[in-house]
Amino acid sequence: MINFRYHVVSLTAVFLALAIGLVVGTAALNGPVSENLRNNLEALNKDNNVRREQVNQLNESVNRSQEFASQIAPGLLSGKLTGRKIAVVALPGTEDHTEGVVKMLTVAGATITARVRVEDKFFDPKTINDLLLLVDELSEPSISTANLPLNSDGVETASAMLALTLFQGTPSTPSTPAPGTPTAEDVTAVLAAFAQSGYLTAEDGATGGAEAIVLIAGVPATDNEAEKKSRYALTMAEQLGLTPRMLVVAGDNAGEGNLVSGIRNDPKLVQEISTVDNVNTVQGQVTTALVTVERVVQNKVGQYGLAAGATSIVPSAAP
Repeated sequence: MINFRYHVVSLTAVFLALAIGLVVGTAALNGPVSENLRNNLEALNKDNNVRREQVNQLNESVNRSQEFASQIAPGLLSGKLTGRKIAVVALPGTEDHTEGVVKMLTVAGATITARVRVEDKFFDPKTINDLLLLVDELSEPSISTANLPLNSDGVETASAMLALTLFQGTPSTPSTPAPGTPTAEDVTAVLAAFAQSGYLTAEDGATGGAEAIVLIAGVPATDNEAEKKSRYALTMAEQLGLTPRMLVVAGDNAGEGNLVSGIRNDPKLVQEISTVDNVNTVQGQVTTALVTVERVVQNKVGQYGLAAGATSIVPSAAP
């Protein structure tokens, strides 16, 4: 007769058989499985070591390439900008790149008339009206605000004022007569007013009279106002490069809305403003100096670097 005790004994026998089977099976497979896992682990370790060595070699190659660019720079640039006056304007987050560009411009013999760092506040949508009010009060004897853009765009108006301050006697529009070069005193006064309000920082000794400006751009903003800030940076470039002014924009082409791609995607600006898209490298900094030579000496506009829209890595025949 089948009773409860019978079921207990049967289930116990089944589980005992399963346990014995697992033990026997594990013992039988343990050797081959463990050996296979060990072999796979050794292979992965060897592959990782190879990849790590390749990365180290690539890093070393990049470092050597940058050293090479730095060492050949004097031979490429020496004397190319002797007697030429260049102003450098740096957008936020470009301190390291700016030092490299200034170094290469100096190697080429350029006189740096001004070094200006634009602060984040300049492109802050919340301060646009304050920026416009500030510019309204900045007219100096040799820097007239009479021909500044008449609209409510504080960045456009302030950028036009900055152009009048840094450049030599060039008109604010092609149809207006060229004023005289701003005096050092008036340049100092205008830059100091911007600086006191937190819109920019300028090194001591800045003067006007630049033949060209090199505008150094960094990675674009990524906050909620990123689109507006990218548009404001493009507005600044447009004003600084307004014909017949000469402007070179050097950036690293990283991030959506970066300034270099913005210029290259604009059918008008790409014909008026030279760009370099790899200023974050020594090679790009050397290229920036060469492009400045091309822009100032040959009066040519070109797009250079490694990213979309570049016609070549460097100018083909800098004098």
